Amino acid sequence: MSMGALDGIRVLDLSRVLAGPWCTQILADFGADVLKVEVPGKGDDTRAWGPPYLQVDGGDEIGTSAYYLACNRNKRSAAIDLSNPEGAAVIRRLAAEADILVENFKVGGLKKYGLDYETLKAINPRLVYCSVTGFGQTGPYAARGGYDFVAQAMGGFMSITGEEGGQPLRAGVAMADLSTGMYATVSILMALRHAERTGEGQQIDLSLLDTQIAMLANQGMSWLVGGIVPGRLGNRHPTVVPYKTFEVADGTIVIAVGNDGQFRALCTELGVPELGTDPRFATSRARLINREEIEARVQELVQNREGGPLLERMAVCGVPGGPVNNIDEVFADPFVEARNTVHQFRRADGTEIPSVAFPGKLSRTPVSYRYEPPRVGEQGPELLREWLNLDEAELSTLVESGALVDPKANLHNSAD
Repeated sequence: MSMGALDGIRVLDLSRVLAGPWCTQILADFGADVLKVEVPGKGDDTRAWGPPYLQVDGGDEIGTSAYYLACNRNKRSAAIDLSNPEGAAVIRRLAAEADILVENFKVGGLKKYGLDYETLKAINPRLVYCSVTGFGQTGPYAARGGYDFVAQAMGGFMSITGEEGGQPLRAGVAMADLSTGMYATVSILMALRHAERTGEGQQIDLSLLDTQIAMLANQGMSWLVGGIVPGRLGNRHPTVVPYKTFEVADGTIVIAVGNDGQFRALCTELGVPELGTDPRFATSRARLINREEIEARVQELVQNREGGPLLERMAVCGVPGGPVNNIDEVFADPFVEARNTVHQFRRADGTEIPSVAFPGKLSRTPVSYRYEPPRVGEQGPELLREWLNLDEAELSTLVESGALVDPKANLHNSAD
């Protein structure tokens, strides 16, 4: 097996829900040893965010939510009570051994436990400490809590999402959270590179709202450059035509014409090559000016055709397009099997746990799938032995104080 790009890197994960766990899952996929700290008992909030739930051992009435499973593979869990002084002390000892710490507490929320950046920096100067919040460590909204939905709204994303003339809509997945998780990963790797060269760690301040504004991309730049306030266009593109959904005889497809050559090829395929050279439509700018007319004409030409054969012919002549799939159709597509898009974990009890693979295919340092998403605190004692060399007496003291939960001990006690 190839060595993971992040083998030997230790990550102390104090995050929960989505942005932080999405980041730490990526780090874990490439070999980092991720110690996920969870609240004793309930664990990560998303464990309860269902249905659906996956029954993993038959002994849990609810099971594990699909939401939690989506972003917590390749990690090991320790249930440590941060509010317990002994628990907080254990976290400080773990931070001293870590290369990276990821947290998404409210601004200042970890200071009362002695787990803020300045405190941990004094213990471990090389620590890369990534803080994910709704609105950042500074600025007018720093004290507020924030969720993805709020960031999508305040960051302008919902104003450009939805049908023309309709209500603003959030995306069907938590794009602000997921994008922040990706930016966190990139930022951490940059900071880790610096720490490895200099021995100097740093704090990374990432907010959902900053990220959502950055993700406006060309739409945000349209305002900054041209003073244009983009609106909702449904499935239309603001500047590229025809680039939208079209109704065909058996459903809905996407036709995405990105340049004049593709437009001429589409016109030829649809049996109207003259449209490709018509001055009203021959150039991208002309098509944008005459959007209504050309989109209506393309709709008329495809409405009685079956989508599958049409898309196959479009692919042959170099015109991008595709079906509008439901989620079940996505995972039935032969692409998924060919690209190993789904990985199946198998627990010791035989339960299969599906996981959507990391999309990057690295030729020398590929991802590895070592651990299925853990139960709350499942490997706590094991992790403390590995990271801190604690002996059984020290572990027992932590368990007795309530600072650490040992699930195996609890199972034995309940069986007595």
